[in-house]
Amino acid sequence: MNWIMLTEESQLDQIKEQSTQQPVVIFKHSTRCSISAMAKNRLERETPAANTLFYYLDLIRYRSVSNKIAENFHVHHESPQILLIKNGECTYEESHNGINMADITTQGGI
Repeated sequence: MNWIMLTEESQLDQIKEQSTQQPVVIFKHSTRCSISAMAKNRLERETPAANTLFYYLDLIRYRSVSNKIAENFHVHHESPQILLIKNGECTYEESHNGINMADITTQGGI
């Protein structure tokens, strides 16, 4: 898994733009949560969806970015949480034990 670190609110505009060309996944990870660690580990063991960018957010360290994600993409904050962004919109989101690559690709329509 080649994570792109998400550390600045300004990256969200870039993500929206990138999502018009290819799907973008944002993984919001709590470094203090065992369920979040399990979800991250599960994602990293699976084959990533082709032609998809994967962003990683340490939401403890970058809480303001996490809040901006909720605002910009009209989703309720969860931790851990996965969001699939296509054409500037969140088209799929899941949290906790529901996070897995198969659902991202099938339910997210990648």
